[in-house]
Amino acid sequence: GTGRGKTTAALGLGIRVASSGNQVIMVQFLRSRHTESLEYLKRLEPELQIFRFESGIDDYSNLPEEKRKEQLSNIKSALSYARKVMDTGQCDLLILDGILGLIDYGIIDEKELRDLVSRRDESMYLVLTGRILPDGIRDLAD
Repeated sequence: GTGRGKTTAALGLGIRVASSGNQVIMVQFLRSRHTESLEYLKRLEPELQIFRFESGIDDYSNLPEEKRKEQLSNIKSALSYARKVMDTGQCDLLILDGILGLIDYGIIDEKELRDLVSRRDESMYLVLTGRILPDGIRDLAD
């Protein structure tokens, strides 16, 4: 939805899973601003790790074309990392925070996200956050 709390809810779940001795990885998309809370959460490593591949201080929608291309490269790196985590079973819970926004911006399409989600091993929990959940992705959710 358009309200607040999606990332916070995902982090809450991540903290609960990590506190049970499980490995949690969060990959954040379309999050360029560095926050103090991110620094605080680094204290929870190695059980809960948060990765941001993007750089800068502006929202993706506000970037000039040249900077968008740079961020697009960073986003593709983040997607590759998410695939690697899924392929290696590196964690018990993988949170792809803001990934649904990539569809909104036309960075990936629904099929690409479905393909990514389908890589998940049944033993790994997966959380996707974003404002709009396409019906085709909703069908994959449990």
